[in-house]
Amino acid sequence: MSNPSRDPRVPPNDLCVLRPLLERQAARQPDKGYAWFESGKEWTYAQMRSEAVRAANALRALGVQRGDKVICWLPTGPDILRLWFGLNYLGAVYVPINLAYRGQLLEHVIDNSDAALMLAHADLVPRLEGIRHARLRRVVVLGGAAAPVSGLELLQPEVLDSDDATLPALDAPIEPWDLQSIIYTSGTTGPSKGVMSSYLHLFSMASPPRYFGADDRFLINLPMFHVGGTFPAFAMLMRGGSIAMVETFRTERFWDEIERSRTTTLVLLGSMATFIARQPERADERKHGLKSALVVPFNEHAIAVGRRFGFEVHTHFNMTEISMPLLSEANPTLVGVAGKPRAGVEIRLVDAADCEVPVGEIGELIVRTDTPWALNSGYHKEYQATATAWRNGWFHTGDIFRRDAQGNHFFVDRVKDAIRRRGENISSFEVEAGVNQHPAVKEAAVVAFTGLDGEEEVLAALTLRDGAEFDPAEFIAFCVPRMAHFMVPRYVWVVNELPRTPTQKVQKHLIRSGAKDAQLWDREAVGIKVKRDKISLNS
Repeated sequence: MSNPSRDPRVPPNDLCVLRPLLERQAARQPDKGYAWFESGKEWTYAQMRSEAVRAANALRALGVQRGDKVICWLPTGPDILRLWFGLNYLGAVYVPINLAYRGQLLEHVIDNSDAALMLAHADLVPRLEGIRHARLRRVVVLGGAAAPVSGLELLQPEVLDSDDATLPALDAPIEPWDLQSIIYTSGTTGPSKGVMSSYLHLFSMASPPRYFGADDRFLINLPMFHVGGTFPAFAMLMRGGSIAMVETFRTERFWDEIERSRTTTLVLLGSMATFIARQPERADERKHGLKSALVVPFNEHAIAVGRRFGFEVHTHFNMTEISMPLLSEANPTLVGVAGKPRAGVEIRLVDAADCEVPVGEIGELIVRTDTPWALNSGYHKEYQATATAWRNGWFHTGDIFRRDAQGNHFFVDRVKDAIRRRGENISSFEVEAGVNQHPAVKEAAVVAFTGLDGEEEVLAALTLRDGAEFDPAEFIAFCVPRMAHFMVPRYVWVVNELPRTPTQKVQKHLIRSGAKDAQLWDREAVGIKVKRDKISLNS
């Protein structure tokens, strides 16, 4: 059997594997800026390399070895960047998790990850009290002090500040097909699944866009536990460009951050483009350095924001599991378009039997690539889910599209019951698990419901236990500490029974259609807003 490294479709290691790639870029352009942070601090390529090496040696001193999974529960900023790179310098696996996780969902990802070590922000550590920790034994606490947690050893941040600048030795080179990360994505028929991603998968996701290069700076305002955060960091490392990192997207500070960071390109996800387009007009609103933006979904506001502010807009279709198989040209004009297939991928739209549907009809998008390892390596410890997603040799996205005669693909809906609320994928299964703990709730079905502002929101349809008293406001208060802020239902609908098929499966499409004419309780209409936890940054 031939050596797979000789396959001409697989790039050399110093183009697609993080450690040799950063080593090459730091040697080639040591003084060029790579990462700018919200504090105004900036790391050159040489400094980024130094931070990665020192982090790797500190992690090795803590016992981290090649192949180990290490959870990173940290906000966007210098710490998560240097620790991600440090882990990959050892050949260890970067496992970032959502800052909103708590309760059963947090328990699940800790267990599924197999991690013995966690790197966590102090504000998040209290959530580890009172839950099962599986194999987790130690937590390095960054960003402040934290109270002790039963069953865990809490370590001070200084353990990650090694003075050892020696490149850590490896028993063998890190290869493109080696596991680089596990990123958790929303579950639909079960708990969230950990997507296993190789270095070549991340490279294949970061390679397709052609509208930015070595002279650009990519603003990362999406979390590092999403591919929306990781792919730009790797894409600019590949190209020899730079990134800017801010904690989150803020409409009122958007243009100031563009100017301060000298950003030229970014991703606008969910409602971001809408919020920017609705800003009051200014005489100098075209005086900025932004050249391009990747906008998803591609709606009327996506077109309008590019035209108004004078930057180029693009769109695409991507998931944590795939590698940007659909891309648009610059400034598309078709509302809802997701692009055309890129080189190196095969795309089909199929029915429930995996038979291709005709042009103009809707079908599930399935994909495969020419290059090995350019898609996910499966779901961590979820063998049935992996086999189901990869049936018939194609990866099944679970998303429904249609295509026109010109080959443009348009997103239509989700086969699965995931809800997408303001950039977050939400598992209806996980929300239902939390909602069903309420003592008055007999059974719940959670669906997406489009609110008055056009945003997809979480609707919980509930049946109540006999004789139970139910207060919607108290129900929301019950949900808040049990689930991520973005998962808490906005709409509540108490029904006599949930619609079912003859085989007793809940018919969620009937709930969605029935809710349009129902009297729903809206928590925001009565002044109840659920916000994300504030995490203080000491960057």
